[in-house]
Amino acid sequence: MRVLVAGGAGFIGSHVCRELLGRGHEVICLDNLLTSQAANVAELFTDPSFTFVHEDVAQAPSLPVDLILHLASPASPLRYQQFPIETMLANSAGTQRLLNVAAQRGARFVLASTSEVYGDPLEHPQTESYWGNVNPIGPRACYDESKRFGETLTTEHRRKCGVNASIVRIFNTYGPRMNVDDGRVVPAFIAAALSGKPLPVHGNGSQTRSFCYVSDLVEALLLVGLDRDADGGVFNLGNPHEVTMLELARQIARITGAGERVVHLPRGEDDPARRCPDISRMRQRYGWEPNVSLAEGLRETVAYFRMAMGSVATTATQISR
Repeated sequence: MRVLVAGGAGFIGSHVCRELLGRGHEVICLDNLLTSQAANVAELFTDPSFTFVHEDVAQAPSLPVDLILHLASPASPLRYQQFPIETMLANSAGTQRLLNVAAQRGARFVLASTSEVYGDPLEHPQTESYWGNVNPIGPRACYDESKRFGETLTTEHRRKCGVNASIVRIFNTYGPRMNVDDGRVVPAFIAAALSGKPLPVHGNGSQTRSFCYVSDLVEALLLVGLDRDADGGVFNLGNPHEVTMLELARQIARITGAGERVVHLPRGEDDPARRCPDISRMRQRYGWEPNVSLAEGLRETVAYFRMAMGSVATTATQISR
């Protein structure tokens, strides 16, 4: 198949590109590099089945493709609050453009939405039928609401234009190639621990998240993406194993060898108290379960961060000389 991966130089997108190439598909990676890095896919440039297009998703060229995976949007609170307008446009105008390409080319379309559409949920765990509890004018709204709009836009293009389309709602995902300064909790904790600093816990640390290792997430995403019979489906993708922020901090402290020192910071506005996916649909349709334990995934991620932060430190030393 010929697959367009919008946002393909990002954290998840770069893993998706590699997995598709490994399965023998042709990949077109589209990215404007606003919050991602070309270095994430640099080694793929020599692969004849890989093409990189440096372009904003709203200006995506109408290329003949079989499948479009739309992952093009800032995804961490730090980044989407830094680029709120760009985030909203990626999830609105960008989604519109890719849906038009899908309609023109007869391609399947998959929108990578987010667990943030559930807001600070009143239902636990969250099922795909839950409508959410979102503040439409809060500091997270540029991401939450534009993803919700993108879901509606996708649904209407399926209804009115016959686009074969599905929506996946991605819960907290982590792993190698996350940016050190990403701002989300796993890289924030690991970076602090490796720098000998206290781990920054927002609030009292009792809030929970469910963390899915990136290889498990990519497997689930492609199960849906490559399944044209999943047309119209909405699927939660994530790991239902729930941990508190304090437990996450303790695990990372143990793996890095850092002392279990934390500093409590003010809790962010509209920060969800609990977040955990119900993955019954994925289990029933595909028999999918995440396989990588939190401890194993964190060890792999810490190893990557040691290398990445070491490279940055070496480069800084060379520049200072």
